[in-house]
Amino acid sequence: MDRLDNTIRPYAWGSTTAIAGLLGVEPTGEPQAEMWMGAHPGAPSRTPRGTLLEVIEAAPERELGTDAVAKFGPRLPFLLKILAAGGPLSLQVHPDLAQAKAGYEDEERRGIPVSAPHRNYKDANHKPELICALTEFDGLCGFRAPAEAAALLDGLGVDSLKPYVDLLRAQPEEAALREVLTAILSADREEMAATVVEAASACDRLGGDHAPYAGIAHHYPGDPGVIAAMLLNHVRLQPGEALFLGAGIPHAYLNGLGVEIMANSDNVLRCGLTPKHVDVPELLRVVRFEAADPGVLRPEASPEGEEVYETPIDEFRLSRYVLPEGGVARDVTLGTPQILLCTAGSVRTGEHDLTPGQSVFVAAGERAELSGTGTVFRATVVA
Repeated sequence: MDRLDNTIRPYAWGSTTAIAGLLGVEPTGEPQAEMWMGAHPGAPSRTPRGTLLEVIEAAPERELGTDAVAKFGPRLPFLLKILAAGGPLSLQVHPDLAQAKAGYEDEERRGIPVSAPHRNYKDANHKPELICALTEFDGLCGFRAPAEAAALLDGLGVDSLKPYVDLLRAQPEEAALREVLTAILSADREEMAATVVEAASACDRLGGDHAPYAGIAHHYPGDPGVIAAMLLNHVRLQPGEALFLGAGIPHAYLNGLGVEIMANSDNVLRCGLTPKHVDVPELLRVVRFEAADPGVLRPEASPEGEEVYETPIDEFRLSRYVLPEGGVARDVTLGTPQILLCTAGSVRTGEHDLTPGQSVFVAAGERAELSGTGTVFRATVVA
């Protein structure tokens, strides 16, 4: 069992206070967006034995277990994060496994450098993810029903949005959503910027269901993603609630602090709310144009005290333990690798005392027990 020393990524959308507040340290004054826990080559956690990537590469079956290596290969297949959104992240979608493999092989064959700003596929893996709120957490997830999106846009009273409203009301669901998103992302940039300014002013004036989009426009003035965002469901998670984001589901995080876990991939196709590359044809090939309820997840408790966030994939499994004062110790030994992350209180596992924001890596089969008072998230795999 190794205590982890984790990198904090300073992306511009990060909160200046949330991660520092969780860790109980003074803010640096700079944005702190994500704290990474895992063996991702971009920022692997550090241990007394070297980086977690080096530790696993030196003895994958000892660290990960034979079942996990047989199923996922000699690597940790997930990345765990503390995510602190002080402003909106890009509106984005992730490919499924077959799309990722085909896209990666195509760009490799065409000789596009992985570091190129117009590169879409950085690896051949999919990127399903789960976000669990630690504070109230706002996000966008999946398409609204076309009639609901039409009503939201129509309520703004912006003449240049009328063609989108008419399309949403006249076409079948898939065609309506596809045609409108295509039109938004393909529109003349100057004309769309003027539309966004007018729409943002109306959102600010109207408030209510329109209020989140005024906030988005404040961060990304003139960006067509502001209008695209109105096609999506707005979700406000309460602490302990979660969202699972599968392939093809457009989404964006807007504000709040949460625990995020994902398959170990960098594949992101952006729809807007970003200065980065937007490949509209490839995006439209990957997006699933279907309206759906966001499906807010709440953990399912077991008799052993583990509360599990059920998802349909095997690369990760997220659960939590809420340890009451005076409660019994919990045996959390597993035959798969795990990262234990404290988010509240003070807990002990092995020789390690953990306070909020601190974490340990536990090798497969290593004896592990939790005691103390607080909340601990467990990240592992289904092997």
